[in-house]
Amino acid sequence: MIMRIRGVVLPERVERTFWTDGEVLRTEPPAGRGAGREVETVVDGGWLVPGLVDVHTHPGAEEPEHGFDEAALRRHLEAHRDAGVLLVRTPGTMRRMPGWVDTEPGLPRVRSAGRWPATPGRFFPGVGRDLREDRLPGAAVEEATAASGWCKIIGDWRWDEPAVPLDVMTAAVDAVHAVGGRVAVHCQTAEGSRNAVLSGADSLEHGMHLDPGLLELMARQGTAYIPTLGAFAESAEVWRGRERSAKRSAWLAGWEGMVANVRAAYEAGVTVLAGTDTFPCGTVAAESRQLFDAGLPAGEAVGAASWTARKWLGLPGLADGAPADLVAYDRDPTAHPEVLGRPARIVLRGRVVR
Repeated sequence: MIMRIRGVVLPERVERTFWTDGEVLRTEPPAGRGAGREVETVVDGGWLVPGLVDVHTHPGAEEPEHGFDEAALRRHLEAHRDAGVLLVRTPGTMRRMPGWVDTEPGLPRVRSAGRWPATPGRFFPGVGRDLREDRLPGAAVEEATAASGWCKIIGDWRWDEPAVPLDVMTAAVDAVHAVGGRVAVHCQTAEGSRNAVLSGADSLEHGMHLDPGLLELMARQGTAYIPTLGAFAESAEVWRGRERSAKRSAWLAGWEGMVANVRAAYEAGVTVLAGTDTFPCGTVAAESRQLFDAGLPAGEAVGAASWTARKWLGLPGLADGAPADLVAYDRDPTAHPEVLGRPARIVLRGRVVR
């Protein structure tokens, strides 16, 4: 069956009609209509958005002590899909993704970063790939080439302990780039965030205590900022209620800097993206709203969870030959952010999900 889809396409804000041809979109009706290939109109009006994207999610294991579970992985990916999240990047898993993830037609597309390379004392014990600093570059290459081209390095951990040294981080980033891969860096300290930027990493995950003076460099070299605000927002209230301490002050300063850097990063030309890093899965619309509340313009906030993220991950928006992955809305989500998590229609790989 051929599906017909008509609506106003974002971000172009132009009304268009698409037809599905297998798993891709076409701007002209495919050949073969009337020869056993009936046309069904599944969207007729409204707003069309490329399938939503969560660029920082960890399906398969809600808590480190629970371990990785394939049944949980399937449930988590289904939760993403049912919310219109049709592409996810998993920057680090407890083990490499099973092969069925890439072949299941009813699940979101996945870009995996393999296991977390973690140097001594810088991650949950036994959860990542524990190794010495001198082995970090080689391990980073192994994880990137065994996954979807991504590797996520744990760049720092405790607030009052040193980060991975700049020379070690740079060697790892250079090694992954040399094989055509990309590097995400977990960073929650000023030193960790600085070293991630100066090493030329492709994305900062969290970026607590990021010096705003580094934003122009991030823009020039294409380092994206993924603050995962929603994952930290509830913790901020907890920390505010605690007794004063050096750790409390450091954590709250880092949180306030993350929020302030959203608008500053946008103004500097940095790509700001939506990642949840929390459960339940399928809540990237709420992260988009967090970015909007932090000062990202409405269109940019939606794009951070859709077309901007897709482009950054190497996939097109809604165009001829693009994957037939889209969400449709009765109202413009850039004008009504509350509707982003409630699409009227979801199409994944040329099939109607809802």
